[in-house]
Amino acid sequence: MSEKKKESVLAGFKAFLMRGNVVDLAVAVVIGAAFTSIVNSVVKGIISPVVGAVGTKSLDGYKSCLKAPCAIGPDGQPTGVEILWGSVLNATLTFVITAAVVYFLMVLPMSKYLAKQEARRKAKEGVQEVVEITELELLKEIRDALVAQRGGGGTSPTGPRNGF
Repeated sequence: MSEKKKESVLAGFKAFLMRGNVVDLAVAVVIGAAFTSIVNSVVKGIISPVVGAVGTKSLDGYKSCLKAPCAIGPDGQPTGVEILWGSVLNATLTFVITAAVVYFLMVLPMSKYLAKQEARRKAKEGVQEVVEITELELLKEIRDALVAQRGGGGTSPTGPRNGF
């Protein structure tokens, strides 16, 4: 591979990495991974014990036997067919809590912020539009005043009359 082609490939790769959306996505993945451990800790440390106060302390312990006998055999392996609906409930609660925290702590405040920014931008555009309309009205008044000073009848839409 030639040196020039190598430089263009590296320059293209650098441009790709420095694009805003790629960097933002990388940051989001890292923060999401860290945030997942926080949410999992909240679920395991707070939510699961509260829900488990009704039954077992861990939601993972909730299960139903689909095909008997559901027990641990002499070799240490489970027998029968169990439905581990407690694990599904735990994963569902984790998802709902994660979605709620992301919505209320990130999406909702950002939406309000962007709405305020949009309102400010529209208000600024509205002021500029009023100024432009006012300038147009002022120019029309100046034109009318100039026409009135000339006597009104001495001009035509194509220019002054020369008497021809």
